[in-house]
Amino acid sequence: MKPYFDRYPGDEKKAVRHYRQNIQLAEALLPSLSIYEVALRNALIRELERMTGRKDWYAYFATVPALQVLEQQVDIAKQHIAKRGEVVTPDKINGELTMGFWVLLFNAKYERFLWKDLRKAFPNKPKSKRKRKYISAPLNDIRALRNRVFHNESVSWSMTRLEELHKSILEVCSWINPAMPLWIQTVERFDKVVLSVKRSWYGWWKFIR
Repeated sequence: MKPYFDRYPGDEKKAVRHYRQNIQLAEALLPSLSIYEVALRNALIRELERMTGRKDWYAYFATVPALQVLEQQVDIAKQHIAKRGEVVTPDKINGELTMGFWVLLFNAKYERFLWKDLRKAFPNKPKSKRKRKYISAPLNDIRALRNRVFHNESVSWSMTRLEELHKSILEVCSWINPAMPLWIQTVERFDKVVLSVKRSWYGWWKFIR
């Protein structure tokens, strides 16, 4: 609560109000973030399997010195699976790898080894913009938002920025499958929650003047 109390010194009621609305906004982002995460992961796995010709695509990383940092993250995923007493399989590893790992694949230092194949995960992105930097940037922004939502940090300091990030989620999904944003909108209520929050704050300020 401290960031909210610092934002509204001496006005506990307003701080608590903002805190509650932040929870509502974070909840409203869960459907699009969850669908985006699964879609991105599956699209990348598909292309990695095609690139390497094997289900355990991550074995390729061990053969390329520049990719060995990525291999270390795969090893950590294997350890987590084994500690749970589960059989280590490609499907288990795919599910265990973090969002940070998938986004890291678009780091500039891996472009030479991965980009030519991974760009195929986004068949509907305009060819003129189908460059690593134009994909890496929004993926990193969305990852940061995703982490704030899942770690119970504030996402509501700027409603404009939050709406831009939500739009970016839908846009990246459209690069993977153009029908996905429309489907997401059938299971989420982000726009309604944003409108409700905006109206609430408008009414609040009008009331205290």
